Amino acid sequence: MAVLRPFRAIRPAKEYAEKVVSLPYDVMNRQEAAEMAKGKPYSYLHICRAEIDLPAQKNPYHPEVYKKAKANIADFLNKGVFIREDAPAYYVYRQIMQGRTQTGLVGCASIDEYQNDTIKKHEKTRHEKEIDRINHFDICNADTEPVFFTYKDNADLAALMAKVTEREPEYDITDDQGVKHILWVVSDPAECEEIERTIAEKIPYFYIADGHHRSASAVKVGLARREQHPDYTGDEEFNFFMAVVFPDTDMAILDYNRVVRDLNGLPAETFLEKVSEKFTVEKIGEEAYRPEAAHTFGMYLDDGWYKLTAKEGTFDEKDPIASLDVSILQENLLAPILGIGDPRKDKRIEFIGGIRGLGELERRVKEGMSAAFALYPVDISQLIAVADAGLLMPPKSTWFEPKLGSGLFIHEL
Repeated sequence: MAVLRPFRAIRPAKEYAEKVVSLPYDVMNRQEAAEMAKGKPYSYLHICRAEIDLPAQKNPYHPEVYKKAKANIADFLNKGVFIREDAPAYYVYRQIMQGRTQTGLVGCASIDEYQNDTIKKHEKTRHEKEIDRINHFDICNADTEPVFFTYKDNADLAALMAKVTEREPEYDITDDQGVKHILWVVSDPAECEEIERTIAEKIPYFYIADGHHRSASAVKVGLARREQHPDYTGDEEFNFFMAVVFPDTDMAILDYNRVVRDLNGLPAETFLEKVSEKFTVEKIGEEAYRPEAAHTFGMYLDDGWYKLTAKEGTFDEKDPIASLDVSILQENLLAPILGIGDPRKDKRIEFIGGIRGLGELERRVKEGMSAAFALYPVDISQLIAVADAGLLMPPKSTWFEPKLGSGLFIHEL
């Protein structure tokens, strides 16, 4: 069964929370981070993207960047921007974006549960991408951003969280993107014990929704600390890493769309003929077409929008991978017609998160790309089915919104 335990967080003092909260480190580049943090001395970007406080030519992966992040944490503590919790606590964390609410629980998951697959994955990680967060967590001696988990909703845990949310929250703030972040602190030992016991008895698995690389990095830091401390008991903080766990019923996945640079040397007419072998093709015109059901796709060319519907026989509905729309598009169009065999490596394809809207797809084609494809979003039940089967999702399958706020909690190792 799953493990999630309370911890003594470093977090913003109440009056600073709105000044601290930022987007996660990996949704912007250095230049964007610097612009976002301009005039905001307490933005968490000074910690999760500490290179913005160093000379412009500084390598973002240079050891000085991680040392600067550590120094900034200490500075925020010294100035009272951050406080350290007096006792281990859970945090009920609610986000509201465009009228949609998701409510989760912040705690620490076990690196052993990650190792034995009680924490289930659906994505392969690359070591070179892990190195940055390994160094960040290790030098800062902290998990500086949480991982995003989901679990199959449970009425008992939901009732415990609902009881907490009847109280006055510690934070009720709105970030620069208009997302509300509401946080309740759960520090009563008896209440913490009840939550921990309920999770251990009622929640069989956690599923990584977003943050596979952060999870892998945190686990590797913990395993390295075990080697450094061979007399460890298993109760030390480095045996755990910070996560926010949301019930699957609260989760929303947006579309993750594709744009391609060229039509593989095919004239548009020939391309459409080949597409029509596997898809029913309907010309829509200038009005943007958003897929309204699974196995339908929007396609934008320089002459407007098309609706594509996968024909019978192009996929196996019983196969949790083959039945995904990202797989159907890849196996029936991108690979055989456009010659994009490995979307992870092929530089002729780019991926656009659904948060940017269909207008972004049109803009990219008008500015030089040859075609764009709008997909119907993956359902959270599909992601769980893939993870339960021990399989991996195709690359760039899911885009979760809202993103977790960074800076609202830090887990010291």
